[in-house]
Amino acid sequence: MSVAELHKAAEIVRQADAILVHAGAGMGVDSGLPDFRGDEGFWRAYPPMKRLGLSFYEMANPRWFEQDPSLAWGFYGHRLQLYRDTKPHRGFELLRQMAGERSLFAVTSNVDGAFAMAGFAAESIYEVHGSIHHLQCSAPCCDVIWQMDKRCIVVDVNTFRASSELPTCPRCGRVARPNILMFGDYSWVSERSDEQHRRWMRWIANQGQIAVIEIGAGTTVPTLRRMSEELARRGSKVIRINPRDSEGYDVSVSLATTGLAGLRAMHHLI
Repeated sequence: MSVAELHKAAEIVRQADAILVHAGAGMGVDSGLPDFRGDEGFWRAYPPMKRLGLSFYEMANPRWFEQDPSLAWGFYGHRLQLYRDTKPHRGFELLRQMAGERSLFAVTSNVDGAFAMAGFAAESIYEVHGSIHHLQCSAPCCDVIWQMDKRCIVVDVNTFRASSELPTCPRCGRVARPNILMFGDYSWVSERSDEQHRRWMRWIANQGQIAVIEIGAGTTVPTLRRMSEELARRGSKVIRINPRDSEGYDVSVSLATTGLAGLRAMHHLI
């Protein structure tokens, strides 16, 4: 992270009419969430999955809710409690402070609900891949999405299987699943995220110069990186903060550091 690039990033934020945050998995790592990068990273967080020979890609698949729902909810129930117990790091507040009175919108590929927990307005959040805090029917028998209640999914840490009663669809009684876009997922009910997307599009259309602050968006699932680069081609200035993959087409500034470190450094100059 060069001093020159850091000053350039701060100047982009100062001159912007609005701030758009693009947050990937790296945003959560600074809050203490596990890094699932590569099979070894996943297996460190979920050792039983190594014994079963399952990768994150294979486990994050809707078929388990039909074939082995206790295993599916062991995985997602543990993640749900982990996200509930994790306090968003200081960087979320620094983003709000840097925006000041200007309009601020957050787009995230994370499903942890951290932006809402950090005080971002619900109408200014677009969760591209859905939210673990909302449920849908695993079939699905309908397009209904409902908020997860406060129940705790009890998980056996030795097997990572759920040992408590599983959530069910109030309409058909089948096992419910998180309203998250998984791999190989043809049953995701996207209405909630679609409405968030429409709000984001309306927001984009009504702003002047936008500064895009992209944080921890990786290349494995490059959804946010592509969104940032498309906005750059349309005239927005993009600041990419990433310790490993900071470069990219049409990016105005690359800061090779963690999200929290980059935000702290920028905030100090603004």
